[in-house]
Amino acid sequence: QVHLVESGGGLVQAGGSLRLSCAASGLTFSSYAMGWFRQALGKEREFVAAISWSGGSTYYADSVKGRFTISRDNAKNTVYLQMNSLKPEDTAVYYCAAARSLMPRTAPSRYDYWGQGTQVTVSS
Repeated sequence: QVHLVESGGGLVQAGGSLRLSCAASGLTFSSYAMGWFRQALGKEREFVAAISWSGGSTYYADSVKGRFTISRDNAKNTVYLQMNSLKPEDTAVYYCAAARSLMPRTAPSRYDYWGQGTQVTVSS
């Protein structure tokens, strides 16, 4: 059974930083592209960042480009999202997801497994 468990969320002031982690189990992690999505209250889930199986390719939403960095450690079956210069509009539940694909994907429908999410709240 596949499990994706996010951690690292919390409350931070605007301009601050957080690092999210997502630990995967029950799948051959290095065979999956990984992604981060977020969903703010009352809004649809949106793409944040994605990374290829090797970490050699990454995609970012325009809203986070230059502030967020996605990375992965295949030896630890873990994907990370380093979030810097956080803004109140980054407040959302952040989800990691795994896609049975070698290359990054931006559409939620392309992902096969999802975590339960971790709350990130940025105060102004």
